[in-house]
Amino acid sequence: MAELHEYRVGIEWTGNRGSGTSGYRDYGRELLIHGESKPPLAGSADKTFHGDRDRWNPEELLVTALAQCHMLSYLHMAVRAGVVVTAYRDDAVGVMRQEGLGGAFTEVVLRPRVAVAEAGMVEAALAAHREASEHCFIANSVNFPVRHEPEIAVAAAGTAPGGRVPGAASP
Repeated sequence: MAELHEYRVGIEWTGNRGSGTSGYRDYGRELLIHGESKPPLAGSADKTFHGDRDRWNPEELLVTALAQCHMLSYLHMAVRAGVVVTAYRDDAVGVMRQEGLGGAFTEVVLRPRVAVAEAGMVEAALAAHREASEHCFIANSVNFPVRHEPEIAVAAAGTAPGGRVPGAASP
């Protein structure tokens, strides 16, 4: 039997400049994101859409959710495979196509750079990315491709994550 989980967040618009939404340029896009027992997160629209570039926008948060979900799934799969991960970083990129007033993401590319403890773990580390991709809840919930371009380095060799391993790209 499937388990159901609920995730509750609250948002509060803080962009009323005194006249509400009396005109398109008369209000701010600022907001606060609240979660139970979590500090508020400052959000806004993308700068392109008259938002505050110093605040998180929903498009960035979607890409962040995909990157974070993959990382957490990956670390779990690495443990299961006996891979000791010593560092993990991802420079993810999402592409959204805007058409008129609407738009949609066309893809997200995750670029995890992972350091593992030993050279003998590299192949299993790559396989763990493929397995994590299959089990990421967020990636399984979107209707656009989430591609992965992992790079694995061996920490014991004194290198930081970033050394490309042949065959590292995965669909």
